[in-house]
Amino acid sequence: MPSEENAPGALLVCRAPADSVAPVAHLLNEPMLLTAAGQEWSVLVPEGRPWSDGAEPVDRVATGWATALAVGAPWPVLALWWDADRVGYTLAVGFRRPVGYVWLTDGTPVGEDEAMRTFAARLGLDPVLDVQSLDRLAAPDSEADARARLLGLVAILSRTGVALPAGLTPGASSAELSVAARALPDVRQIDWATLRRTARTELEAVQEGPLGPYLPWSGRPEARLLALAEVVAGLPLVVHGLRRRRAGLLSAGALLLAHGALGLSYGLTLPRD
Repeated sequence: MPSEENAPGALLVCRAPADSVAPVAHLLNEPMLLTAAGQEWSVLVPEGRPWSDGAEPVDRVATGWATALAVGAPWPVLALWWDADRVGYTLAVGFRRPVGYVWLTDGTPVGEDEAMRTFAARLGLDPVLDVQSLDRLAAPDSEADARARLLGLVAILSRTGVALPAGLTPGASSAELSVAARALPDVRQIDWATLRRTARTELEAVQEGPLGPYLPWSGRPEARLLALAEVVAGLPLVVHGLRRRRAGLLSAGALLLAHGALGLSYGLTLPRD
């Protein structure tokens, strides 16, 4: 392993632009850095607190994060991770069971060949050339250590457009990765404080716009009239949906009723103009 030898670390490579990844990544409630990693890819660089504090091993944490991100988004997430004894990856796609592979520090493969084929199929890799390259990564090679295995995997992924920025090299420590990521021009911080600031700014912009008087918490007559209209419109939809057993109408009516009730509750608790 490079520099801080045996230091654990991880990267979360997402098949989506940073603008699509950021809203979902905030839900992890973990401090991370986000930057582009190719035309249609981006990468999350975790600070690594869970494993640096010794709370959980890096592979378990990275797999959990990748799974959570993939469930909440329509794009795959690849977790690359490493520690003192092993390196590996976990690919999460939607609600499917994650697939992964592991190598020992000396490069000895300890995964299953079928995992490599499933990995290739879920990412849409070439079933001949790319699978042959993956098979070589899963074969014994006394000259390929753990770092070489991960770099070989990244090289295969480069055919799909993955381009990890300079300094974001698998095998580096979490601290080194963070320093390298912060030096990138398009990096953005992912944490709850940033999310709150962004949400507050966007909310203020909406409140000052033409839709502001219609927001439930505005306490304006327009908001109360809109809420009442939603209740009036939602009730017959619910009744019709129940009678005809149509889930779509029932869901739409329930949503209108719920939102209208919320608006009316604000109207009752806030002072009238």
